Amino acid sequence: MNELKAFIADNLSGFSPKAIPGFIFSFMVCAVLSFILGRLYVKYGNSLSNRKSFSRNFIVLAITTMFIISVVKSSLALSLGLVGALSIVRFRSAIKEPEELTYLFLTIAIGLGCGAGLTILTLIAFIGFMIVIWFNNRFQKDIETQNLYLTISSNAPASIDLKKIINELKKHCSSIKLKRSDENASTMEASFYVEFEDIEQLENTKNALKNIHPSVAVTFMDNTRDL
Repeated sequence: MNELKAFIADNLSGFSPKAIPGFIFSFMVCAVLSFILGRLYVKYGNSLSNRKSFSRNFIVLAITTMFIISVVKSSLALSLGLVGALSIVRFRSAIKEPEELTYLFLTIAIGLGCGAGLTILTLIAFIGFMIVIWFNNRFQKDIETQNLYLTISSNAPASIDLKKIINELKKHCSSIKLKRSDENASTMEASFYVEFEDIEQLENTKNALKNIHPSVAVTFMDNTRDL
């Protein structure tokens, strides 16, 4: 019995029951803010990966970060142990877009702020984040209204030269960026980000690409992702 009391006393050392309401409040705020951040990422993100699937990690990451900070903030020994643990634990998943890393940092920042007991400050800062993201999105929509995702495919890869395609795009597009190129014995496909100043440039580009070879198929897709 004495051993059980000693065990409970050790686990509750440095913890006050009066802190429970504050912890619950911070936990709820952390979960809500990370959920809202996930919605913002789905709506305003430009990543080509599955944004809905990626955003599901935000809540778990934020509340996990909050719990870790809540545990170690009152103990120097635990803080040093955390540094050692982080030196060997790393994310193994590849970050495909810099934007993904930015939103991960924002998620961790939410967890850090709530875990450190600065919940109100975190809430104020998050409102600022939302305003910046919204204005940035509105500004980008004004300057990138003619940005499109272009896919070129053909079932005659031996007759299609990627260099010739790029040269034709350079003639008619304001800017181009090769994102992906796949080729095998039976098919060829290349994907680009392209920018046009007007609809005439788009039409000229489409006609020039189709003149390369009769088998060429051209697909333009809006890159703004307004839902």
